[in-house]
Amino acid sequence: MVYDGPILDNHFHLNRRGLFLDAARQFQRAGGTDVVLVHCPDFSAPPETLEGHQAAYRDTVAMAQSVREDVGLGVRVVLGPHPAAFAHQFERWVGAEGESGKERAVENYRHSIEAALAFVHEGQAHAIGEVGRPHWPVSDEVWNLSNELLDETMHLAAQEGLPLQLHVEGESDDTYSDLAARALRQGMDLRKLVRHYSPPDVRSSNTHGLTPSVLCGKGALDRLLETHGEAKNGFFLETDYMDDPRRPGAVLGPKTVPKRTQQLLDAGIDEAVMWNTHKELPDLVYGE
Repeated sequence: MVYDGPILDNHFHLNRRGLFLDAARQFQRAGGTDVVLVHCPDFSAPPETLEGHQAAYRDTVAMAQSVREDVGLGVRVVLGPHPAAFAHQFERWVGAEGESGKERAVENYRHSIEAALAFVHEGQAHAIGEVGRPHWPVSDEVWNLSNELLDETMHLAAQEGLPLQLHVEGESDDTYSDLAARALRQGMDLRKLVRHYSPPDVRSSNTHGLTPSVLCGKGALDRLLETHGEAKNGFFLETDYMDDPRRPGAVLGPKTVPKRTQQLLDAGIDEAVMWNTHKELPDLVYGE
């Protein structure tokens, strides 16, 4: 059976210095219909002011509009402070300025959230992300502050009814349970807490009510097939395509989600599951 329904990549970056619209066209030619375009900061010089965040997000919103108009894809936009950019700024500023550097880093994080939220209120963005905490070893000070700001962001998302895309550490057994407990304390709907770069074990007993967004490399398919029947709310598929000219095809190429969707169907997954992945779940999490 050839699948001809909607196909959404839930975590996709674009770069004007990369393939940009050609990457979107590759996705479309492979059968893709929709992307969730996630803001990617300039890691060499991330914004340090409210105005800087506004300008950076404005460019991501403009790229999304170009993809809609010039390629014809549906695009949802996710804006927010990447945890790596924040953590590196924090370490640098605290090392140079001490307590005032910490205050400066926290203020800059809050400015980045404030700027993202303004675009959501204007209807130009659909979620905040990717936010979270470092996925590499850091000091207790950086870890604890990252969690404090993540809690603060979850509280805001709960108040606003917004989805969050999370970037967190990898295969720790207690990651999902810790995130769920934090979100529930802040009053979040766990279905709107999307774990980007999720492992392929999507059982609800493992995800604790969060929505997994599975990085769908070929090695993920067997585990996804084994566990999808126990995923109460379903799952997303993503590539985390970077569009970085220095790393062509990283993390996965733009054709991957359409290809994996067909492979899952060929392996016996029900078409209704794919319809949920690509249509019903995005509408539930992000809005139509």
